[in-house]
Amino acid sequence: MKVFKNIKLVDLGILIDKTLVICDLHIGVEEAMAKQGMLLPKFHFRDLIKRIEEIFLLSDVKRFERIIINGDLKHEFGSISDEEWRNSLKFLDFLSIHADEIILIKGNHDKILGPIAGKRGLRIVDEYKMGEILILHGDKLPASMRGIKTIIIGHEHPAITIKEGAKSEKFKCYLIGKYKGKELIVQPSMKLISEGVDVSCGDLLSPFLKRDISDFRVIVVGDKLYDFGVLGDL
Repeated sequence: MKVFKNIKLVDLGILIDKTLVICDLHIGVEEAMAKQGMLLPKFHFRDLIKRIEEIFLLSDVKRFERIIINGDLKHEFGSISDEEWRNSLKFLDFLSIHADEIILIKGNHDKILGPIAGKRGLRIVDEYKMGEILILHGDKLPASMRGIKTIIIGHEHPAITIKEGAKSEKFKCYLIGKYKGKELIVQPSMKLISEGVDVSCGDLLSPFLKRDISDFRVIVVGDKLYDFGVLGDL
C-alpha cells in the first residue's frame, strides 16, 4: 500500500525505494517470560524469520540497499540472555544475505546492544535520515526536525480491536497522522507473540502521541492491508 510518494507499507515492513524498515522484534522475549513463570512454546524466532521472508517476497526487491531495524532488536533491558545472543546474531546474518547494509537504531530495550552489534561490525545510531525522512524509535523526540517532512517511529506497538456484534478481535495496525506539521507513520511491531497495544484505549507511550490522535488513519494488518479510516470513527 503506497502512502506517500516513495513510501509503501508492506505487511509489517515499510519500504522506501530499496530500503526496508522493521521495528520492535523483541528477540528473546520467550526466555524473559519464562523467567517470570510464563512458559510459552518457542515459536517466536521461527515465525519471525518466516514473516520477514514473506515481506521480502511482497516487496519484490531482489536485494535491499539497506535494512533498518528501528529499535528493540532484543527484549531484555539490562542483560543479554543466551537466547538473545544466539538468535540476534542468527537474525542479523539472515538479513545480511538480503541487504548491502544493516542499520541498528537504538530502542528503549537496547541498553546493552553494543556487544551484539560489535560481533557483526554494525554501528548503533539514535536516528537515521533519508533525505526528508527521519526514522527513529519513538521513545523520545529528536533534537531537530529541520528539513524533515516525514517521520517514521515504532515503540508503540499499535493495534486496534475490531468489533462485530458480540465478537471482537485485535489486529496490528499502522497509524498515519501529523506531528507539528510533519507526516507521521507509527509502525506496528514484529513482536509476533502479541498483537500490541489498543491505541483506542488509554494513554500511549510515545511523546509523539501524547495528544489527541483521533484524526489519525488506521491501516489494519490482516491477510492484506485495510484502510479503516480515522481512529475517532472506530
